[in-house]
Amino acid sequence: METLKRIIGVVLIVIAAIVAIQTVLEPIYHTSTTDSPNSSTWDYINPLSLISIILGVIFGYIRMSRAGEDASVQEFIAANTLFYGFMFAAIIFLWNWFGISGAGQDFTAVSSDTRGLIWIIFDAALPLLNGAMGVHLLRSSG
Repeated sequence: METLKRIIGVVLIVIAAIVAIQTVLEPIYHTSTTDSPNSSTWDYINPLSLISIILGVIFGYIRMSRAGEDASVQEFIAANTLFYGFMFAAIIFLWNWFGISGAGQDFTAVSSDTRGLIWIIFDAALPLLNGAMGVHLLRSSG
């Protein structure tokens, strides 16, 4: 289990770096148009983001459930922040992803500007969550 935790920790950190770098560099190399507001690179990164969210929720729940009554306040807050942070990320990611996919294109209650803002919030939050969970998994695995 310790080796698996180390591998998943590294995977989360790598995905964090990919999302952060793409978020920062996309405005430099991609010219947005009405037909193509975002780089097609996100088509490859979004499934990685979903994988990292699933791993984050699982390991966040494990950490939170282990932080019982005898845990320090710091550990309690860290465990709960990571778990609920990943849950928040899952909700806004899936809402936005389904909204831009074929499954949710008929949902017109929000504009593309709103979806763009949600993506920015998500793309800023996910690397922080992934990085924190990845470092925790690396440190706790030996």
